[in-house]
Amino acid sequence: MAIVTQSRKSAAVNPLKMSQPIGAALAFMGLRGCMPLLHGSQGCTSFGLVLFVRHFKEAIPMQTTAMSEVATVLGGFENVEQAVLNIVNRTKPEIIGIASTGVTETKGDDVEGFIRLIRQRHPEVKDFPLVYVSTPDFTGAFQDGWEKAVTNLVRELVRKPENAARKDMKAVNVLPGSHLTPGDIEELRTIIEDFGLEPTFLPDIGQSLDGHIPDDFTPTTIGGVGVEEVAAMGNAGWTIAVGAQMRAAAEAMQEKTGVPYRLFEKLCGLEAGDELIAFLTEISGRPAPTKYRRQRGQLIDAMLDGHFHIGGRKLAIGAEPDMLYDIGSLLHDMGAQIEAAVTTTQSPVLEKLETQEVVIGDLEDLETLAKERACDLLVTHAHGRQAAERLKIPFHRMGIPTFDRIGAAHEVSVGYRGARDLIFKIANLIIAHREANAHVTPDTWRNPWGELAGAEENGAAIATPVTH
Repeated sequence: MAIVTQSRKSAAVNPLKMSQPIGAALAFMGLRGCMPLLHGSQGCTSFGLVLFVRHFKEAIPMQTTAMSEVATVLGGFENVEQAVLNIVNRTKPEIIGIASTGVTETKGDDVEGFIRLIRQRHPEVKDFPLVYVSTPDFTGAFQDGWEKAVTNLVRELVRKPENAARKDMKAVNVLPGSHLTPGDIEELRTIIEDFGLEPTFLPDIGQSLDGHIPDDFTPTTIGGVGVEEVAAMGNAGWTIAVGAQMRAAAEAMQEKTGVPYRLFEKLCGLEAGDELIAFLTEISGRPAPTKYRRQRGQLIDAMLDGHFHIGGRKLAIGAEPDMLYDIGSLLHDMGAQIEAAVTTTQSPVLEKLETQEVVIGDLEDLETLAKERACDLLVTHAHGRQAAERLKIPFHRMGIPTFDRIGAAHEVSVGYRGARDLIFKIANLIIAHREANAHVTPDTWRNPWGELAGAEENGAAIATPVTH
C-alpha cells in the first residue's frame, strides 16, 4: 500500500497538473452542439483553448464571460447574462456548460442565482439547458473538474424514469473518466456493442474530438451525445463507470434513476480486461465473441515478449490519479518497479498503487525523485520531455497535453488490444533508446580479428587472440 504525501514547496516549478475549469470544459465538449463557457477573465479561457488546440490539433469551441477588474469587484451577473444571450442568439447551441474560475470563485459569484434570474428576465432561455459547475482553479485538478461536470450533467439533464421497473436491459450507460482518450472511448464502444448492448457515453468525446471533418462549419461541438440521449439514460439497465473519479456521477445516476452501476477503476491490462469481458457476458447473457479470446491470447504473448525489456525497469510516472493507477499497474504487472510516482490531486486509488510513496506535486518533484532513485523509464505528458532529456532515459508520452506529437487523441490503452499495443510501444521505445546510446555500428564495432585478417592476406602466421 502506497503512502500519499504532499509536496511542501511554496510554488509549482514545472507544473504537472491542469486546472479544474478546463477539466470541466473538456467534459462539456463531449455533448453535441455544446458551447463551454468559462466564467472568468479572457486569459483563463485563452490558455485552456490553446492547450486543447495543441493537443487535439482541432478547432475547439470555448467562450468566456470576459470579466474585467471592475466586473470582478462589482459582480459578474451582467457578464454571464450577456454571454449566455450572445451564445444562444449567434451560435445556436443545444446546451451551454458554464464553469467557474479562480477569479470569480474568490469573489464569490452566485452563478446558480444568476442563471435563475436570467431565466426569469429572458423567457427565450427559460427552458434552455444551462449546466453550471463550480471549479475553482486554485484547488483540485483536471480530473476533479471533469468529475464535477459529469456529476452535474447527470443531476441536471437525466430524467427520472416514469416506471422504474421497466428498464431497457440492452441499454448501458458509460461514464468514462478524463484519462480516457477519444480512441479509448471508441474501442470501449466497440467492445460493448459486440455483446449486443447499446451504450450511451456521458460525456462522449469519442464522437466529438476524434478528428473527423464535418460537412459544414459549426461554432459548437461537432459530435458527442445529445441532450435528449442524456435525458433517456435513466431507462438503461446498467451504468458502467470507468475510473474512481466517476463514482460520484454513477451514484448520482443510481440515486436519481435507480440504475445500478459497476465501477472499473482500471481497464488496461489482462486482469482488467478479463473483469470487463466477464461483466459484459453476465449482463448481456452472451458468451464472449471469439475475437476477444484471440485478443486475450495476443496480449499474453505481448506480455511474454515485452517483459524482457520492461521487466526490472525503474519507472518514474506522473499523471492524474486514475491514469497513474491504470498505466502504473500495467507496467508493474510487466515487472517494472515504480520508484517515483507523482500525481495532481487526492484519490482513493493512490493507496492501491504498488509503490512505497505517491507524491502530490509537480514535474520537478518527479525529476528529482527519478534522479535520486536512478529511474530508467519516464511516463508523463509532453511537458516531461526536458526532464527525460536531462536524465537521458526513454520517455513515453501519455495524457493531456501531448502537443509535440500527432495522433494523441487516437491512442488506445483500454481492453486487450489497447494494453497489447501499449506494451509494444513502450518496449520498442526502450529498445530504440538502448540502441541509440550503445554506439555500436558497423563503423564503431571493433572486430578483434580485423588486424589479423589483414596479416593473413600477407601470408603472416595467425595466432589465436588472447582474452583476459
